[in-house]
Amino acid sequence: MAKKMSAKARAAARKQKDKWKTKRWYTIRAPRSPWNFQNIGETIGESDEHIRGRVYEMTQQEFNGDFTKMHVMLRFRVTDTAGQDALTTFVGHHHQTNHIRRQIRRYRGKIDDVMDAVTEDGYLVRIKPLIITQKRVQTSVKQAIRSKTREVVRGFIAKSTYDGLQVAMLDGSLESNIQNSIKSIYPCKSVVIRKSQLLQAGVVMDAGPTLDEIHAQEARSAAELKAKKAAALAEAMEEEESEEAEEETTEEVVEEAPAEVAEAPEPVAEEAVEEVVEEAAAETSTDYSSMTVAQLKELLKEAGKPVSGKKADLIERLQE
Repeated sequence: MAKKMSAKARAAARKQKDKWKTKRWYTIRAPRSPWNFQNIGETIGESDEHIRGRVYEMTQQEFNGDFTKMHVMLRFRVTDTAGQDALTTFVGHHHQTNHIRRQIRRYRGKIDDVMDAVTEDGYLVRIKPLIITQKRVQTSVKQAIRSKTREVVRGFIAKSTYDGLQVAMLDGSLESNIQNSIKSIYPCKSVVIRKSQLLQAGVVMDAGPTLDEIHAQEARSAAELKAKKAAALAEAMEEEESEEAEEETTEEVVEEAPAEVAEAPEPVAEEAVEEVVEEAAAETSTDYSSMTVAQLKELLKEAGKPVSGKKADLIERLQE
């Protein structure tokens, strides 16, 4: 009986499907407005239902290439799927804790707040600003800065859509508005929106290109990049071939040159040879007198002659 059970268990194990083979990759895309379905990553799942609700985090540097915002983390939640594309909604951002800690010093003031506001298109968001003053400030100054910040933020959000608010938070325009408004109260070291959170969605905007248009644009970009690479490769190959041809031509010229010299040797007169020898001897004597004692001794050592005596003696030995 035990053998039969083990055989059945093995047969059942063979019939089980490999779950990994049933999974597929999805392309995660940013919201249509204002990010035009930007490709921000990939995720894997068995079906559309498994990836809906997932939250994908990435740095702002990875999102838009801004190196100064590498400490800002963006959060996108998958809300829908279209084929192999996972469509997302921007649900907030936050600054990394270690970066915030580095901004706070012993002799600086820290002012933070939490406020909820509704955008023009009905999105309920929670904003958490953080203000660092250049020096310590009194509680009354902190209260004045906090109340002014609330007034500026709520007024800005009430006049903006959720798409415009996303852009304003990521490009720093909202932070600049806050800093310009409170600088008359007390000079600030930095003003940041350290965290934002989407609490309730509102009216979905349909502005921007469609997903089919994005796919066509990506295909065109890929084709153009492929064509550029092929052209660059062909140009590089042509340059290599031209260089090789030039090298072969140079080698042929070098090989032919000695043959021409050998065919027509120029006669050398004996008188000319004697003149050259006399000039060389004169130059040699002149060179000896201009050389140092150490150099003369080295020449004598090479010639196997004694190296003792004055410079004149050394020159005489070399001229013997």
